[in-house]
Amino acid sequence: MYMIVFITCSSEKEGRKIAQELLKKKLAACVNIVKNIESFFWWKARIDQTKEVLLVIKSKKNKFTQIIKAVKFLHSYTVPEIIALPIIGGNKDYLRWIDDSVR
Repeated sequence: MYMIVFITCSSEKEGRKIAQELLKKKLAACVNIVKNIESFFWWKARIDQTKEVLLVIKSKKNKFTQIIKAVKFLHSYTVPEIIALPIIGGNKDYLRWIDDSVR
């Protein structure tokens, strides 16, 4: 099964570091970095906000545990956002490319 993983990061530098590591370890086929995200969230019993970048990662479900481990090792947050959604369909050539990229 294919998946999209969303990870927010404190900076573009941190996002690039995580992206490079996931690609080197063949845990991701592609990582997009979306800049200038403004996030609002509950933290320590109050509403907080910050500027972040969002990583959009294309991978496979069987890599998710390894992705979590790699991200937690590199990430600056105490509780990093690492969530996955299934890809329910797609261009067969693109999905095959994901297979080839994360072998």
